[in-house]
Amino acid sequence: MSNRRHPDSACNCRSIPRRTFLSDLGMGFTGLALGSLLADDGVVRAEDAGAGKVSSLPHHVPKTKSVIWIFLSGGYSHLETFDPKPALNKYAGKTFDDTPFENPVNSPLHEKRFRSVSAEEINVRDVYPTIYPMQVGWKKYGEAGIEVTDWWPHLAHHVDDLCFVRNMWTTDNDHAAENQIHTGRHRLDPQEPSIGAWAHYGLGTLNENLPKFAVLGGPTRSDTRLSIDSLYLGPQHAGVPLTLDPQNPLPFGKRQKNQSLKSQRAEYDLINRLNELAAVEYPEDQELAARIRSYELAFRMQAAVPEAIDFPSETEETQNLYGMNDKATKLAGSRLLAARRLAERGVRFVQVFPSPYGVWDSHQKLKENHTRLCGTVDKPVAGLIQDLKQRGLMEDVTVVFCTEFGRTPGLEERAGGTTGRDHHPNGFTIWMAGAGLKKGYVHGATDELGYHALGEGHYVTDLHATVLHLLGLDNRRLHFPGRKRLDIDFGHVMHDILA
Repeated sequence: MSNRRHPDSACNCRSIPRRTFLSDLGMGFTGLALGSLLADDGVVRAEDAGAGKVSSLPHHVPKTKSVIWIFLSGGYSHLETFDPKPALNKYAGKTFDDTPFENPVNSPLHEKRFRSVSAEEINVRDVYPTIYPMQVGWKKYGEAGIEVTDWWPHLAHHVDDLCFVRNMWTTDNDHAAENQIHTGRHRLDPQEPSIGAWAHYGLGTLNENLPKFAVLGGPTRSDTRLSIDSLYLGPQHAGVPLTLDPQNPLPFGKRQKNQSLKSQRAEYDLINRLNELAAVEYPEDQELAARIRSYELAFRMQAAVPEAIDFPSETEETQNLYGMNDKATKLAGSRLLAARRLAERGVRFVQVFPSPYGVWDSHQKLKENHTRLCGTVDKPVAGLIQDLKQRGLMEDVTVVFCTEFGRTPGLEERAGGTTGRDHHPNGFTIWMAGAGLKKGYVHGATDELGYHALGEGHYVTDLHATVLHLLGLDNRRLHFPGRKRLDIDFGHVMHDILA
């Protein structure tokens, strides 16, 4: 006897599209939505690279809950900030060959780490042979006697809370390095998601009313969008730029004056329902999935974001700590105070650009430029460290302070230059502070002239691997189906700096 239904039966299953049938069983977009909700609740963390399945736990016990990533665009001079070199003064005006040290241009490290976009015969950048002296003095601070220049009087008094990495290196000698330090890829190579996007992808949220990856002051230009982009991870993992205008913190996300909250809620419900119906037929459409989630998040953020950047609720003492009472420091201070408030409210990754695009790029007038620029960020950054300490947040938040590359030990001589340094990817300094890190510590070094990061040094993805490790993620297990990453994309955790 046949088990097939009569064609006139009330339930003719043959008329139901296969995708619709699977979707109704929860195997289509509904299943994806459930997985996303579980991720937001902290149940689902990151994909298991070996089995291709979703892990129910962090890869390991996290040391930090949130990251505040501070980026200074343009390339501050490591030599005039956190890695002063007395030899530059001693041999000022001489060439590399006139010193007792090996000419760094002849070192195999130079060819290994330098990747010029222009032809070698016309590109003289970063190989200027005439040594340029230090443009500022320096002192030793803290119990460990860490050298910091005189342009950082406020931050210098917090060195016992900082962990310096003086042997960073990268490969791009132009400002595409701004993207490279966030993505790990040279501009001539296929691009990868940014560090913030990987953190977003791998972690559940701590506050469903705020973005997991927030951006303040950036991206600095349209061509630096990669620094916050998520690429193949899907648009839902990209950074969300916020403004510091409490009346309009979300570009294009403000409810119209003549629209009530109830009316907007009904509008969003209808939009979501229509999108979900479309998702039944296109369950793998990431753009559509991101759009559905973005409407819900945008609706919730309309109330949560303005509160998060409501500075009048902060005491005058706290605002002054960040330099908000001074025109020179107000911009950086506002963004860093907002970063603390966002991290305090559970935002996983806050990327802060305290200065406009490229302003640290001191090809000429380095002394004048760095004197002014350090003055705009020194007090606000020191204020952030002090504020995190007094609120007990140094055990929950990790701060990263970085730039795209350093500056040349040699005098930049292009166009008759006599007062500046060129781009220098071969060796530079970043620092970190907070949860999971050693305090008052210096890791690695450059040579006597500040040219090469000694030893293996640390390519920028080592910084990524370390930050993700502190968040409880193994970078090598952050796997995306169908994508094969290069070994250098993963980087290596800097275990020596971990507490």
